[in-house]
Amino acid sequence: MPLRTLVTGALVVGTLDLLDAIVFFGVRSGTPPVRIFQSIAAGLLGRSAFAGGPFVSLLGVCLHFLIAFLIVLTCYALTRWFPFMTSHIVASGVLFGLGAYVVMNYVVIPLSAAGRGPFVLPVFLNGIAIHAFGIGIPAVWFAARAGATSRL
Repeated sequence: MPLRTLVTGALVVGTLDLLDAIVFFGVRSGTPPVRIFQSIAAGLLGRSAFAGGPFVSLLGVCLHFLIAFLIVLTCYALTRWFPFMTSHIVASGVLFGLGAYVVMNYVVIPLSAAGRGPFVLPVFLNGIAIHAFGIGIPAVWFAARAGATSRL
């Protein structure tokens, strides 16, 4: 398995998602980046993450990129089972991203120590958009590149 390509994909996906969160929540409610990183760590630590310092923020960033890697790795596995995904990157990426949104927001987050917050339409629409275009499409693109590399 071409690990370098998958790690690069995770860095791209994770960075796009973090940038979206920083800009969206910064503009929407003035949330500073540190608070976003703490909210990611809250998935593991619960509400106490918001009282944490720089190490908790760093934990949040590390967890975020670990999740991004697992998303890209899952996508890679799916492209091995469903090779048509690599020839339809945009459509497959949008569908994969929407699937990732559903799994993250209706399975992972509710099972985490953070729990799921109330439904807010702008947050929902932003989540759908970033998962479809900033996570799904790049994940499929890097998975396709990783698959092409593994055949050489």
